[in-house]
Amino acid sequence: MQHATKHAMVQETTMKAITQNEYGAQDVLSLDEIERPTVGDDEVLVRVRAASPNPLDWHYLTGTPYFLRLFAGLRRPKRTTQGNDLAGEVEAVGKSVTRFTPGDEVFGWRNGGAFAEYAAVREEHLARIPDGLTVEEAAVIPVAAFTALQGLRDVGQLKRGHKVLINGASGGVGTFAVQIAKAFGAEVTGVCSTRNVDLVKSIGADTVVDYTREDFTQTDERYDLIFDIAGNRPLTTSRGLLNSKGIYVLVGGPKGRWLGPMAMLARARVISMFVSQKMVSMLSKENQEDLQVLKGLIEGGDVTPVVSARYPLNEAPEALRQIGAGHTRGKIVITI
Repeated sequence: MQHATKHAMVQETTMKAITQNEYGAQDVLSLDEIERPTVGDDEVLVRVRAASPNPLDWHYLTGTPYFLRLFAGLRRPKRTTQGNDLAGEVEAVGKSVTRFTPGDEVFGWRNGGAFAEYAAVREEHLARIPDGLTVEEAAVIPVAAFTALQGLRDVGQLKRGHKVLINGASGGVGTFAVQIAKAFGAEVTGVCSTRNVDLVKSIGADTVVDYTREDFTQTDERYDLIFDIAGNRPLTTSRGLLNSKGIYVLVGGPKGRWLGPMAMLARARVISMFVSQKMVSMLSKENQEDLQVLKGLIEGGDVTPVVSARYPLNEAPEALRQIGAGHTRGKIVITI
């Protein structure tokens, strides 16, 4: 009886989580029993039901490009748990929390630690799961949807009636970008591979270009905005697709070992200094206001998360491998 009680106490203070103690591929990840987090005054303890990996998680896993290690840890990662996007149920709240109570279903983000049974999350990093969404669908929203929303609306200055080209329209960011651009009244051309043509059409693209059969840069069409997630065409070629005052927004780029997409991002800024078009890069900034904007777009029927694959927590390394390989269809979910 005493042994059973002691075991129950251990269960209450620990949890399962995906951890890493060195940089490398998915095989450096392990499922371990670690201490369950405690909540600060302005934090919420979330019983995580689903989490979603992003390319950012792969970069932190591998420590590449190497410049990332300047702040992530030179020889080994400073943070041993990964994952940003999550959704689940409120387990407990800090004494300063006013918006949530235990039992609420929430989604949001934190900087590491989402691939676990529990996560302590600041109150302003969470919102209630949009009406009509499952917890798995809610978990895929934050990082990818923030990137799409801010890249189109703020950096790309998208207006109703604009012609928009989205290169990489079938991936995590791309599927959100197509739908958000349509919700803002744009005419959308999506670029993807053959197997994803029907998907990109189904989420609202007016025109879909299969890059395996057609070079999307060989066209007389001119765009007000190019939202480039793939970053797989020369900048000068992409600029040629813009109208005289068009904006090119670079979200992703080459996977170079030392600088990754940074060299391409720097070239875009330099080119922009000498031409009439704007060529810029971006990093999303998670915030409560935009989390509510996204919630509204989803509840209004304008945006629906695309989930292509699900993995249990013990198979999170495979989910990360898929992210690292690229060409994911929509978003991947880790169920917990």
